[in-house]
Amino acid sequence: MKESLVHQKTVEIAGESYLISVYSRTDGRHFARTYFSDFDVIINDGLSLLDALAKQEELLPLAVNSRRLMRELNRKS
Repeated sequence: MKESLVHQKTVEIAGESYLISVYSRTDGRHFARTYFSDFDVIINDGLSLLDALAKQEELLPLAVNSRRLMRELNRKS
């Protein structure tokens, strides 16, 4: 399925900036994607651009904090 970038937004969480990219698919649905690294990506589907963006904005702080906690735990081990 073909996808097209339709929106980008930078969000700051805990002093770091994260890029949210929202894409439209040929079926009319949308998804938002944020890269932490080449092997660490979060994606949320939505019925519309605003739906996908809202889900990503809501879940991104949780994703950032969970990764921070894992780094801290790994340092203590």
